[in-house]
Amino acid sequence: MPSTHSPAPFALQPAQLHWRDDNAPEAVDYGDVYFSREDGRRETEHVFLNGNHLAARWQDWPHARPFVIGETGFGSGLNVLCAAHAFLAQAPDSARLHVISTEQHPFTAEDLARALGHHEDFADLVSTLIAQWPPALRGVHRLTLHARVTLDLHFGDAAESLEQLEGRVDAWFLDGFAPSKNPAMWSEALFAALAGTSREGTTLATFTCAGVVKRGLRQAGFEIQKVPGFGRKREMLSGHMPTSPPLHARQQARRRLTPWVIDAAPRPAEQDDHIAVIGAGIAGTSTAHALAQRGRRVTLIDPNPPGSGASGNRQGALYIRPAVEVNDQSRFYLAALQYTQRFLTRIDPQRLLWHPTGVLQLATSEREAERQQRCLGHWQWPESVVRGVSRDEAERLAGQPLAENVRHGLYYAGAGWVRPDRLCAQLAETDGITWHQAALEALTSTDAGHDLTLSDGTHLRADHVVLACADGANTLPAASFLPLQAVRGQVSHYQLDEQGQALSPHCVVCAGGYAPPAREGVQSLGASFSPNDRDLSLRDEDDAFNLGELDHTLPELARALRNTPALPSRSGLRCASPDKSPYAGGLPQSEHWETAYACLGFDATRVPDTLGYYQSGLWVTLAHGSRGLVSAPLIAELLASRICEEPLPLPGPLVDHLNPGRRLIRAIIRRETS
Repeated sequence: MPSTHSPAPFALQPAQLHWRDDNAPEAVDYGDVYFSREDGRRETEHVFLNGNHLAARWQDWPHARPFVIGETGFGSGLNVLCAAHAFLAQAPDSARLHVISTEQHPFTAEDLARALGHHEDFADLVSTLIAQWPPALRGVHRLTLHARVTLDLHFGDAAESLEQLEGRVDAWFLDGFAPSKNPAMWSEALFAALAGTSREGTTLATFTCAGVVKRGLRQAGFEIQKVPGFGRKREMLSGHMPTSPPLHARQQARRRLTPWVIDAAPRPAEQDDHIAVIGAGIAGTSTAHALAQRGRRVTLIDPNPPGSGASGNRQGALYIRPAVEVNDQSRFYLAALQYTQRFLTRIDPQRLLWHPTGVLQLATSEREAERQQRCLGHWQWPESVVRGVSRDEAERLAGQPLAENVRHGLYYAGAGWVRPDRLCAQLAETDGITWHQAALEALTSTDAGHDLTLSDGTHLRADHVVLACADGANTLPAASFLPLQAVRGQVSHYQLDEQGQALSPHCVVCAGGYAPPAREGVQSLGASFSPNDRDLSLRDEDDAFNLGELDHTLPELARALRNTPALPSRSGLRCASPDKSPYAGGLPQSEHWETAYACLGFDATRVPDTLGYYQSGLWVTLAHGSRGLVSAPLIAELLASRICEEPLPLPGPLVDHLNPGRRLIRAIIRRETS
């Protein structure tokens, strides 16, 4: 029986603000201020920075991992920016800061600029924050405020967000509106989530001494005490977690239902560890870049120059196709699209590598038109992310006449097209990356790390190895169990005359294939799709297929191209998984899993109480398929965060969805393993 409940919208209600005469915001819906009327900045420093003793802790920070602050209630961002500003001034140059902040009602970028505009001494942090500010969309949004400061904004309910947090916190800023104004936030579930994501010794500070807060923190395992407050508030609370904290309900359920996703013996990288990345396509170069940005020593290995394989096309579309029903795969790709847009904006502000022209996904049949409408209804996205457009508006956005069969479309305003070859080359040149052009011939794991033998006779030792070599990973015994499929694709190219250039679309147009705006007078069309086909010789029939797909969207351009001399096409091999989601994470010890979880083949409900054993220091970013330009940068952050012992940029369920062992568990349940 279908549900009668409307799905929760992914678009959140932005903060409704009233502005006081001193240009400070108040929350209309909660009847409360975002910071002290007396001096918001001094309040932040007193309550949160001094209340957690941060200056002393930062001064001698001994770890390779970042110091992690968790916050309930991002609000105007004043707490985070004050902390970041103080950290950069007080902590050693080698130290890094990672901030996690929840928010149910985000400010708009315009309201942020108004609230923070008078803080001139950290104006650079403010402008960086506003330039990357995400839409009011549920989920985790990773921003880079500084080379040494990462901010993860968890938009949505605070307790729910922290229950799904993959990471541990060193100091809590318990902000948000007063318990009397916002009792729903200060819940038992929130206090349990705070404890469950703390370390032994984690500290906390909050402006409030309300009874519900004191009781909730103590019940969750924190030791607390009253200390002098700020201004007219005589007292506030500070505290710490004295012991290893208990797991909260979601963590307990995860260990009980899917214990294999939890690494029984995680091994984070030390600061001086050597990390080898195998493969220099978009997956490998973005991962090498993410690790090098964290000060790690990286060797990037491939027999061909960066961006030579499937990542070497002239143009690639930032394209996703969400399912009608909200599922983990579509949630991941939506998060990845948002992250990749921010990532490209940050590393390429001059737009030499990409162009956010927008992406128009057309419905060319009644069935697809109905699917798109249902999709909009189930997801309820912010219009700045995805919106439905009529046929007339789609034609205006494309700037060209559309085929008669086009009904309407979905428009991704912030997406566009990328130069994958140039992007890979730039990422590979990041400081800290050593490029080695050779093929990996052998990989041997030892107690001390991994020994690599290369085709040029070189022998390397690495503490960690990341496999980003598409289906070439199957040639290595350690990864031979992964189901990987090679998919051949061919992109067609045409040199446009003046008439042809006038017919090129103004944005990327997608349906069965894709057509980006022409680049330097050349129109690209892509791409054919031939599973289990490794023959890279160029085929006239694939060019004809690409033109045939264009007939269904931009018929006048298709007719013009048939009378245009074709330039050489380009073929490449994508790598896909059976369920069309990438593999990202540690590589399981397959033989151990087949033994430890064999009982699932007889009764899938009999889950053994055995955590997963992974191959120490061996990681994969594979099976990105035709959407690697979208998925690879976020997965690079995921892997770099896990290797460097940082909070992860995705909620737990999506991290588990990408786990490379998921197909192995499926095979065990179906008794398909040896």
